Amino acid sequence: MENKAESKGQRIAKVMAAAGLCSRREAERWIEEGRVAVNGTVIETPATLINERDSVEVDDKALPQVQETRLFLYHKPAGLVTTAKDEKGRQTVFDALPKELPRVVSVGRLDMNTEGLLLLTTDGALARYLELPATGLARTYRVRAHGKITQKQLDKLNKGLTYEGVRYGAAKATLEKQQGTNVWIMLSITEGKNREVRKMMEALGLQVNRLIRTAYGPFDLGKLEKGAVQEMRTDMLRKRLPGYFKKGTS
Repeated sequence: MENKAESKGQRIAKVMAAAGLCSRREAERWIEEGRVAVNGTVIETPATLINERDSVEVDDKALPQVQETRLFLYHKPAGLVTTAKDEKGRQTVFDALPKELPRVVSVGRLDMNTEGLLLLTTDGALARYLELPATGLARTYRVRAHGKITQKQLDKLNKGLTYEGVRYGAAKATLEKQQGTNVWIMLSITEGKNREVRKMMEALGLQVNRLIRTAYGPFDLGKLEKGAVQEMRTDMLRKRLPGYFKKGTS
């Protein structure tokens, strides 16, 4: 049943995200920068409510129609930055994606030198839902780092830690093997702070030299080849994210 807030319209930032143009956070920033107009008037707040009768323009271009919620699994290679446009001219994830893909936004980011699973979606609201720490989705990584460590030392991460003035939440780490001067570790986190895995390893005296994300919540990299993209079937997407679709947030 439609609630009273929805009957008056939807927040402009949510509509922009649902159109796959950007994430809600990016939409809010664009609005603050004066790039968004409703019915010919530049708006100043992302709390602005609009309905289907309103005309929305971003950078003087009509807002794309809201797209069906779709999710893609992408095996990101190292060397690509996760941004729509890089000020340093480096190749981005979006430069490397197949041209036939619809307009998508990334679910969070992977550092330039991090490989593995990156989720892409046509629905910016879904991207935000998947990113939020409150959603509680684990990000799982295989970590290769220079140095030596024991499982007992890794178990200290169960309670989280503070490093260089930043508090990192609890993490689950399993020692896989020692290989020469390197060690392989399987690590799961739920916060996704900037360079979180690398910083946590540094706090334990390890220097990460390879980082591969193998899973994000219920989505797994599996045998997806490097650089390849695979779409998640709609029925499977709804089955794996019942909390999102039952709330009608799509």
